[in-house]
Amino acid sequence: MLVVTGGSRGIGAAVCRLAAARGWSVVINYRSDGEAARSVLAEVEAAGGRGTAVPGDVTDDAAVVRLFDVAAELGPVTGLVANAGIVGAAGRLDEQSMDTVRRVIDVNVVGVILCVREAVRRMSTRHGGPGGAIVTVSSTAAERGSPGEWVHYAASKAAVESFSHGLAIEVGDEGLRINAVAPGLVETGLHAAAGMPDRTRTRAPMIPMRRAGRPEEIAEGILWLLSPAASFVTGAVLPISGGY
Repeated sequence: MLVVTGGSRGIGAAVCRLAAARGWSVVINYRSDGEAARSVLAEVEAAGGRGTAVPGDVTDDAAVVRLFDVAAELGPVTGLVANAGIVGAAGRLDEQSMDTVRRVIDVNVVGVILCVREAVRRMSTRHGGPGGAIVTVSSTAAERGSPGEWVHYAASKAAVESFSHGLAIEVGDEGLRINAVAPGLVETGLHAAAGMPDRTRTRAPMIPMRRAGRPEEIAEGILWLLSPAASFVTGAVLPISGGY
């Protein structure tokens, strides 16, 4: 059973669709867009997969426990993609409200930690679990810093990478592999949500491949990290960025 947070759209939705095609049963977590989540679930089922959609804010400890409880009812959880994340409005740090900054940190850092902690409690052989693989979703912004756009978001993703590396070492002998992917510029709704709907078009010339990525391309990397093909890979950050 694979749990995907933020699974109703963008990269998360692509992961759910591809995972179903690769034989996973999928639990699609979403915060508010139930219609989108149900649409993804229909695609999962059309691909021959089994799954369910579960609402819940990843920053709410009780909601995270419920998410994994529902997943466990369908079968042993052996995979997690901690994908849920937000950027807030684009702009300099001195133009950001602290409410926005706190929410970004809460979702992107606290939310990831809560979900991964619960996955470890269910999956680690130390706790009687079956083992498995966890993939967190960072961003190349963690390395670039994203000045003038969202340095607070970049900082949150750097925290995700540090957390993932440290935890991989901590649970390395408990049947768990922890890795991160770092997407670059990707065609998702994130840019419009930040007030920059044309960002992928205007930034594409900066990328060596001269285009933005597609969510499905990020999903391929994530599914590889979840698969037995990556059985000796842990504590890694995989950039999927077209070279930028």
